[in-house]
Amino acid sequence: TKKFELSPFSSFAREVFAKQLDTYPPQQQHRHWAQICSGNAINKIRGCDRYGCGYFGADRYHSGASGTWSSGHGKHMGVDVICADGATVYAPFSGQLSGPIRFFHNGNAIDDGVQISYCVKLVCIHPIRYHGQIRRGQQLGRMLPMQRVFPGIISHIHVENCDHSDPTPLLTPDSPPFPQQDTHWATVCSGNPTNELRGCDRYGCGYYGAPRRNGKGKHTGVDVICADGATVYAPFSGELSGPIKFFHNGNTIDDGVQLRGSGFCVKLICIHPIRYNGRISKGQILGKMLPMQRVFPGITSHIHIENCDHSDPTSNLERGKGQ
Repeated sequence: TKKFELSPFSSFAREVFAKQLDTYPPQQQHRHWAQICSGNAINKIRGCDRYGCGYFGADRYHSGASGTWSSGHGKHMGVDVICADGATVYAPFSGQLSGPIRFFHNGNAIDDGVQISYCVKLVCIHPIRYHGQIRRGQQLGRMLPMQRVFPGIISHIHVENCDHSDPTPLLTPDSPPFPQQDTHWATVCSGNPTNELRGCDRYGCGYYGAPRRNGKGKHTGVDVICADGATVYAPFSGELSGPIKFFHNGNTIDDGVQLRGSGFCVKLICIHPIRYNGRISKGQILGKMLPMQRVFPGITSHIHIENCDHSDPTSNLERGKGQ
């Protein structure tokens, strides 16, 4: 029988692959990463549940020996990509694997993960291997049974850049710039699927053109009802810029962001965005509602939404009535 030897081309290809990774790090080879978890085509990020929130920079909560959770342990240094227990996990970009990563250091059912250079850690997954090269979109492993450890949590993969920068912009899937499906915006606040507007309370009214207190003109925006701490979503696809300091006094609700997309430009006030710059898609998590009750006790908590040209945004918000 003829003896086959490893082709010189194979070793040459490996050298080329390594040089490409050095010259063009994977985060630069593609504007956006591939889908990470089966069943989550847009890499949707976990919102908030009783264990905490999944966006970058969220307050962290840690479980004690009794199973209770407490805050005050810094900020979330990654993002949590929603992934059902047992789902297939894919490589977001091409690179070199290394691991295992023991994030919890306690050997529980989800204390496993892997690093892909250059350079991201994916935690709460069991990889098919801990070493070797992997290509963008190839199967990386499977999601571990998070519900066994944290019952009722939104199961997710923790994705963390090794330099602790925000990976959110790279998780947004490739799409045409700022596609607008229709003139009706998405739900802005969790718990208010129809974008119901604030009525009137002792502080004033939330509709467009309502008189402002002390005779200071008219309301040039609308107030969408939103409970303190609720998750806030992007009403349309576009580019973020900010921060927006509406009150100019540094109080606990003096934060917001501007969103500009095809045909639309709005300012969303009294929210803390996950980031102030970059691209975001319609319906993606934008941030969280700030504690309005601390500043205006008894008010109907709300997000102030104002078109950049001061026109009335009401008709764009009226989507899904009765749904």
